Amino acid sequence: MSAGIPEENTLGVVVGNAARAVSKTAKRLGRAGARPSLGSSFLALGADVLVVLRAVYGLSWFVALWERYPVPGAAASAWAVLILVIAGTVIASRVGGDTMPTWTFALVLAGIAATVVLDMIAVWELHDLGRTLTAATAAGAALLLVVTQRGATELLVAAGALGLALAVAIFLNTPPGTPFDADHLAPALAAIAFTVLPAVIGVTIVHGYRRMVQFELDRVLVQSNVSAPRYAVGMLASEELARLDLAAERLLDSIATKKTALPLTPKTASLAASLATELRLHLIEGRRETWLYHAVSESELLGRSVTLIDKSALAGLLDSNQRDGLLSAAWMLVSDTRKKAAQNRSITLQLGPLAPTGTPRNDHKIIVPITITSTGIRRNRVDPSIWAALGRVGRYSDSTEGGSLRVDIEATVDNPADV
Repeated sequence: MSAGIPEENTLGVVVGNAARAVSKTAKRLGRAGARPSLGSSFLALGADVLVVLRAVYGLSWFVALWERYPVPGAAASAWAVLILVIAGTVIASRVGGDTMPTWTFALVLAGIAATVVLDMIAVWELHDLGRTLTAATAAGAALLLVVTQRGATELLVAAGALGLALAVAIFLNTPPGTPFDADHLAPALAAIAFTVLPAVIGVTIVHGYRRMVQFELDRVLVQSNVSAPRYAVGMLASEELARLDLAAERLLDSIATKKTALPLTPKTASLAASLATELRLHLIEGRRETWLYHAVSESELLGRSVTLIDKSALAGLLDSNQRDGLLSAAWMLVSDTRKKAAQNRSITLQLGPLAPTGTPRNDHKIIVPITITSTGIRRNRVDPSIWAALGRVGRYSDSTEGGSLRVDIEATVDNPADV
C-alpha cells in the first residue's frame, strides 16, 4: 500500500480515501434532517453576540458625534441599513440551515456596501474618516454573521475589498497639501483594522475548529479497528457486501416466487455468476486484510502518509493493547498542528518477516519484528507520549536513518500454532 495513492480492492472498491465514504454518510444524514455542523451553531451564536456588541459600541460613537455630522441623515440611514442587515442575517441563518444561499449572501454584501457608502457621505466633508466613520467600520464585523455558512475565500475577498475601498477613500479624503502624519495615520489604520480583522479572525477560528473536528472524527473511525478480528472487512467493503447481499436476495426471491423462470436466461445466469464471483473474491479478500490495513486505508490522514508492508498479515496477531499502542504511535508521528509540516511527514510500517525460531519457547509466544521508518521526523522532535505508546507494543530501540527517526520493535504475541 503506497501512501497517498488510492487503490482498488478485488471488488473494485476504492480505498485510502475515507473522506469519500464520510461524505456519503453525511449526505444521508442531511437528507434525514440531521445537522452536520457538529457545534458550528455555537460558533455562529458567539459571532452573533460579538457583532451585536460591536454595533452597540459603534452606535454609542454615532450618538456622540451626531452634532459634528455634515449630513446626519446619511449617517442615520447607514445605521438603519446596518441594523436591518444584522437582524435579517441573524434570522435567515437561524431559519435557513447551515448554508446560506448565494442570493441571500449577495443581499448581505449589498447592505454592507450601502452602509459604507452612506456613512462616508455623512462624514466626507470632515476630512477625517479614520475618526468619524462608525457604521462603516461596524459593517466589516457584520461578515462574522455568515462565517459558518459561507466559504472562507468569499469572506476573505469581501473583507479585503471592504478594507481596500476604505483605504482608498481615506487617501482620497485627505486634503491636498495636508501631511499624512501619525496624527491621521494611526486612526486610519485603526479604522481599517476594525473593518477587516473581525472577518479574518472569524474565518481562522472556524477553519481551525472544522479541521479539529474532522481530525478527531477520523481518529475515532480508525480507533474502531483496534477491536476487530485478525481478518475483517472494512467500512467500505462492508457497504459493498451489503449491496451484493441485497442483489443476491432479490435474485433468489424472484426465483422462489417464480417471477424468474427456470432455467435462467443467459442474461440472468450471467448476473448470478457475477454475484457469486464477487462474493467469493470478497471472502478471499477477508483472509488477507487485517485491522491495520483497514485502519490505514480508511483514514484520510494515515492513508496519505503511511505505507504498510505486512505480507504475512502479522498485525492481526497483536493484542488490543499492542494494537492501540501501534496505531496511536503511527497517528502521532504523522500528525502535526502545522499543516505544512504534516504534509512532509510520512512513515513506513513493516511487520515481519519472522526470524527463524531457535529453541522453542515455553510460554507459547513468538516475536513479531516491527520496523517504523520515517521521513521528515527528527528524533529530538518526537513527543514523549509516542515513546509510551511504542512501549505498549513491545521492546523497542530507536536510531537515526537519513536524518529521520527509525524504530525497531520486538512485539511478543501468542503463537497462532498453539491457539
